[in-house]
Amino acid sequence: MKRLPPQQITDPTVFGKVAVLMGGWSAEREVSLQTGNAVLGALLKEGVDAHAVDPRDEFQSTLQQSGFDRAFIALHGRGGEDGTVQGALEFLQMPYTGSGVLGSAISMDKVRSKQLFEASGLATPGYFSLESDEQLSLAAEKLGFPLAVKPAREGSSIGLSKVTHTDQLREAFILAKQHDKQVLLEQWIEGPEYTAAVINGQVLPMIRIETPNIFYDYGAKYTANTTQYHCPCGLDEDVEARYAELVLRAFDATSARGWGRVDFMTDGFGKAYMLEVNTVPGMTGTSLVPMAAKQLGYTFEQLVWRVLETSLIDFASNGSSSNQSREHCNAG
Repeated sequence: MKRLPPQQITDPTVFGKVAVLMGGWSAEREVSLQTGNAVLGALLKEGVDAHAVDPRDEFQSTLQQSGFDRAFIALHGRGGEDGTVQGALEFLQMPYTGSGVLGSAISMDKVRSKQLFEASGLATPGYFSLESDEQLSLAAEKLGFPLAVKPAREGSSIGLSKVTHTDQLREAFILAKQHDKQVLLEQWIEGPEYTAAVINGQVLPMIRIETPNIFYDYGAKYTANTTQYHCPCGLDEDVEARYAELVLRAFDATSARGWGRVDFMTDGFGKAYMLEVNTVPGMTGTSLVPMAAKQLGYTFEQLVWRVLETSLIDFASNGSSSNQSREHCNAG
């Protein structure tokens, strides 16, 4: 059985005072609050001095004046998963979980991610990026139907539509445009959908997702009880290992680090098409990453602890925050 790398820290006091950043101002605020509260409860249960902080409420002054030592980022979407908060924490010289400014910004941008997937020799569905509807019909004609129309920088399938014929195009484009000025038209891959969690270079058991909905939309993710998650995913061991290599390449291509999740589709021939990298996946008791970790025997609390440990990783790009991380790690 695969195992995560050995635990770095056993003493919760080594983490110091931890700010769990949750809420924020993105379209995924409610999901972030669910993640943040679940993470907060797990850290408190493990003896970590953790506190909820909402970036919507003058969080920089709160972090500075309240003596926090590091941040657990539980923010989804813009303002929390796009490098914005990461940049603010770098300015404050405060260690934080997960990807840095560059990896967060790239992973949030589906177009830039796909360009890097292609540059790394990874398959990704064909696409066009549009800011106006002038070339909408032409782009759709070149891609062929069905196709996905979605905001280039949004999460949780917000603003995403499956389009099967020309009459649906403009309405889907307008919906996506409400969430981002840049709209992505993407070839629709017919086949199984998978997600793979990554923690410190280890790919956790993959999950195959099935939904009776038209696609794995916001409702299928958060409100429906008809979505099925298969973990183990049913793949042969050698096939899953091959996909895991592609997942790590996709994760590295976007400069993601520490932990995250990679989503991909496979076609009728078993070819994997990378969709996106999520640098702050959901972390409630029913989310996908905890589901995968459970297959390795990890409790939710143990998983949250491992994610918090990613704030101790020494990266040269972190500047002085990496120095603080090194001091804390040495103290353990």
